[in-house]
Amino acid sequence: MLYLGRKAIRRVPGTVIKAAPIPKPEMTEGFGTRDQVGRICREAGFSSVLLVTDSTLLALGFHEKVTASLEACGIPFTVFSDISSEPTVSIVKAGRKAAIACGADCIVALGGGSVMDSSKIIAASATHPHMPLQHYLHKFAIAEGGTLPMINIPSTAGTGAECTVGAVVMNGHGVKSATVIIGLDVAHVILDSELIVDAPRSVTVFCAVDALSHGLEGLMADVASTEEDIRRSRECVRLILENLPILLSDPHNIEARQATLRAANYGGNAINTQLAGYVHAFAHSIGALYHIPHGKAIAHCLVPIVAAQEHMRYEEMAALAVYCHLADEQEPIQAAADKLLMALRELLYSCGLEKGCAQMQESDYDRLTAMIDADSINYSPSRTLSDSEIRMLLDQIRRGY
Repeated sequence: MLYLGRKAIRRVPGTVIKAAPIPKPEMTEGFGTRDQVGRICREAGFSSVLLVTDSTLLALGFHEKVTASLEACGIPFTVFSDISSEPTVSIVKAGRKAAIACGADCIVALGGGSVMDSSKIIAASATHPHMPLQHYLHKFAIAEGGTLPMINIPSTAGTGAECTVGAVVMNGHGVKSATVIIGLDVAHVILDSELIVDAPRSVTVFCAVDALSHGLEGLMADVASTEEDIRRSRECVRLILENLPILLSDPHNIEARQATLRAANYGGNAINTQLAGYVHAFAHSIGALYHIPHGKAIAHCLVPIVAAQEHMRYEEMAALAVYCHLADEQEPIQAAADKLLMALRELLYSCGLEKGCAQMQESDYDRLTAMIDADSINYSPSRTLSDSEIRMLLDQIRRGY
């Protein structure tokens, strides 16, 4: 898309999201708290539950506390565990069929982003069993009368998908289809650190960096934000900056694990209310072309792209640096903002992430630029980058500057 066209619509996504209803779920936090599902369902009056998870979590037995609590409360349930890392329309159709067959009036989603995304579309489509599933794969999918209520239990501390209204599913043509579900009912979120306490170091790092980027990009977006949304996004960044280094040396620190789950949830709120930005547009494109995990692609892109927009958001970055105890209120705004950038660099260095992205090829810059242009129109960044600026940043990301 031409630069002037992208610039003209830069603020449109931020305006659109303000019109979409955002779930405001109740929250339960703590180690092992997924054993509260039965009580939550009983108090809400749910009579039949579809528990959606994946085969890995099922094999690990992480679903057992959930099913035991449902049994203890006398609530019938069915387990659907066919979710894959790349959920497809056929999988979601099977999930909808399972929800209808058991008469589910609640969906319990236990898993990562793919489980959450699949469950959202199952929850939306099960209320209208004769509606073609394709309806729920449109850019904006309206769930007439709302969706089945969901209880979401994330098994990763990164995407914040447990509270976001977006979902991504592979359509019938093998292409990822991103949708925003209007009317999504997330009744309750359970943040259970027991699910992530043994996460591998790489998963811990990439998920935390993804969460960090959500909060940071939300604060830098050109979107009108409430004081509460600003506070949550700042808290997201602070919690990762303070707790990820703890987990690098003490991975079984329960308080730090719980803090990263909370940070991811605040990052999900940022996606709902403030959107992401060019860090995600670059990371989506680089990750898709070179098959790089999303969190790792984010790590490659984070500092160069934030630095490129710094002068547009000195005040926001300085305020964030003060909030995170990186700078004093009396410091000049630019100096405080620079301290935030330095903290980001130091965090990525402490994680042992390599500088530069060796997979990238200069010959792919034109293709990547077109992909980034197309993805960036979904966000409201602090400013619109020209194609020459995008190629310059691609070079920085490739070289690791």
